[in-house]
Amino acid sequence: MVHSYGIFFSITANHLCSYTNTIPTTTTTSTTALLHHSSSLKFHYKRSFGSSSSLLGPVTRNQAIQSDSYSLRQLKYNSQTTELACRSWDNLGFNPVSTDYMYTMKCSEEGGFSDGGLQPFQSIQLVPSACVLNYGQAVIEDLKAYKKQDDSILLFRPEEYGLCMRIGADRLCMPALTIEQFVEAVKVTVLANRRWIPPPDKGFLHIRPLLMGSGAVLGVKSAHEFTFLIYVTPVGNYFVEGMKPINLVVENEFHRATSGGVGNVKAISNYASNLKAQAAAKANGFYDVLYLDTVHSRYLEETSTANIFIVKDKRISTPVLGGTIQPGITRKSIIDIARSQGFQIEERLVSIEELFDADEVFCVGDSVCLLPVCSITYLDKRVSYKEKGTSAVSQQLYLALTGIQMGLTEDKMGWTVVLK
Repeated sequence: MVHSYGIFFSITANHLCSYTNTIPTTTTTSTTALLHHSSSLKFHYKRSFGSSSSLLGPVTRNQAIQSDSYSLRQLKYNSQTTELACRSWDNLGFNPVSTDYMYTMKCSEEGGFSDGGLQPFQSIQLVPSACVLNYGQAVIEDLKAYKKQDDSILLFRPEEYGLCMRIGADRLCMPALTIEQFVEAVKVTVLANRRWIPPPDKGFLHIRPLLMGSGAVLGVKSAHEFTFLIYVTPVGNYFVEGMKPINLVVENEFHRATSGGVGNVKAISNYASNLKAQAAAKANGFYDVLYLDTVHSRYLEETSTANIFIVKDKRISTPVLGGTIQPGITRKSIIDIARSQGFQIEERLVSIEELFDADEVFCVGDSVCLLPVCSITYLDKRVSYKEKGTSAVSQQLYLALTGIQMGLTEDKMGWTVVLK
């Protein structure tokens, strides 16, 4: 093993960045959680210090949650873990919160992921030459967990998100977890942080899986070491005072993605490139920007983080997937729900002119769920959907989707996974 004790880049839990010329230490945290696992995965944290590739930070024996055999059904916690976190649930926004545990797993030298496990939520360490820091080799996903009145937990379509991560990993030349490994890791992480799940009607637990090239590189090439991690944070309801429509502006200078790029996967580089246009839009009072295609600058693509839908009579249209648009799970779910309710669904090229004749417009995303659009501004034109009437279709689809996600209605689609 080649030891490297140079300057390490430390990414802290509160998003501050600092430099250190020694490997930082952590304070020992006593963990009394009782874990018993009998699945095919063995969840324990394998320490690795001084590697020339990457570090996940020193973890003491008490900090790592280790066991060779424990099952989800037998997962038990002490009183500190089972009690609800002391928070004002009504004041939750969409901001990171330091919860109890995160999940980490590394890629073995043979190319497979193994030896994953929980550890206390904490900072991670990466060498400055880590591929993710220099060349953006990483993909993310966004899932939700809701708590029901009977204290059980609902996950929404975790297998689909596991498949999306595999597709994204392949596009960025990274090995990926199996779908079974992905889902199991999500379950373990959610159960370990169950006291952070907001009560029913107060919000949900946002689940962020991240797969990155953590190994060191100098030239432009794939890393030789990869890290998968999951962290969670409680999020409040978007519609505390009812569904509040948003205002969008069509972006004419910048584009979100180009044909042949990575616009159809959740590569982290996609989001950084949106920041400039999004910041300008917010400075002018808009919620977000709506991007157009790169070839004609005429056809709708999506916003920074959500797919776009337009409604005309009983027809709902959305831009066809063509390599530049995210095939989001929420998008897929809304299409299935709308079809089941008798709407005609069209996945096709949607021109900018169609916005001015639409009855309603709404956005859907894995984090935002469904957002009705109040107005869209394009050059010197502004169309207001509020003046055209209520967002009846948006409301109908939103209630149908969230009803399934929250367990308020019967899940005839078979999309939810129940955790006790």
